[in-house]
Amino acid sequence: MSTDVQVAAPDNTMQSAARAMADIDAGFLPVAQDDRLIGIVTDRDIAIRGVAAGRPPETSIREVMSEEVRYCFAVEDSDTVLDNMSDIQVRRLPVVDREKKLVGIVSITDLASDGDGRRAGKALGDIARPSAQHSQAV
Repeated sequence: MSTDVQVAAPDNTMQSAARAMADIDAGFLPVAQDDRLIGIVTDRDIAIRGVAAGRPPETSIREVMSEEVRYCFAVEDSDTVLDNMSDIQVRRLPVVDREKKLVGIVSITDLASDGDGRRAGKALGDIARPSAQHSQAV
């Protein structure tokens, strides 16, 4: 897991979030307010819900972020996290402690390099299967 996590505020703009993602070479930022995780913004959220919908770069992240936050706990083993990622079809998850404070981000790549590559490959296949679950059609 990565513990050096950049967090966006809901009032940050799409442009600032995109710039932050470019700076850290990531496509995902947790969104927090008052130390509480309230959403996730991805490069896809910005592209589909923002740019494709005609929103200007000054649009707040709150308007394009995903409010349904999926996460895992720091104490969970990698098999459980991989199964969870497969089930909910995501490539990365915020990691929280028992008090639900953000402590890091875990990605499918982290899990593939730290364990059974075949298991991570199967999980990635499940994550990539077609589904309306994450559709962002405009």
